[in-house]
Amino acid sequence: MKKYCLAAALSMACLAPAAQADTLLGLYVGVDGWQSDNDGQFSYKDNAPQDFNFEDETFISYYAALEHPVPLVPNLKLKYTELELNGSATLTDTFSFNGSDYVVGTTANTLSDLTHIDYILYYEIFDNDLISIDLGLNAKQFDGDIVVTGTTQQGGTNFSETKGFSGFVPLAYGRAEAGLPFTGLSVFFEGSFLAIDDSKVQDYQVGVAYELIDNLAVDVAIKAGYRSMTLELDDVDDINTDIDASGPFAGIQVHF
Repeated sequence: MKKYCLAAALSMACLAPAAQADTLLGLYVGVDGWQSDNDGQFSYKDNAPQDFNFEDETFISYYAALEHPVPLVPNLKLKYTELELNGSATLTDTFSFNGSDYVVGTTANTLSDLTHIDYILYYEIFDNDLISIDLGLNAKQFDGDIVVTGTTQQGGTNFSETKGFSGFVPLAYGRAEAGLPFTGLSVFFEGSFLAIDDSKVQDYQVGVAYELIDNLAVDVAIKAGYRSMTLELDDVDDINTDIDASGPFAGIQVHF
């Protein structure tokens, strides 16, 4: 698992809090398991993209959020999402990747690592026992690589090319949750979105949570729902992607 530098500087001057900040520090930690159905394509530089048949995978996502009472200072959330895609394709045209040409009629295999960290700064725009609304900015950091193995004109059979890529993608962030009185249940939506020029990134989840424990010391809730991610990255270190990953998830969250 890759190590990431926890450093992100984002300007929040365009946002202003419209509700009173939390009166006490709040720490949220959680983990989700995500059963993802994956499909899509990628390319290197200006070469034609290649569709791959990606396997369905189960991924893990971890997160921690800190909410505080300091006015004007945004709250912070960090989220790590595993996203390593295994796939294969029978080539009907020459596929060029990182300087190698993979031969028509052969099979190419890939391990595409799109694992990333979200650095989220947000304000609680509205927050009470029934409804909460958060708005902010998200910097999604990619630091991965794509490996393609197959038969090339230059290297023969079982030849592998690896291309690393890294960078930040800025996104708008929002979250809303509504509680169902006297049930312990709530419904929620959380998402990050970007659409600029040829790039489009969206990562959202919608679901229901049930509070197992609710007292002054700790709150524990279980969650379930649906998560969808679209990664149309345009020229991130010469890599272009058009990947869709979506499916059900379940997790647990603890609030101290």
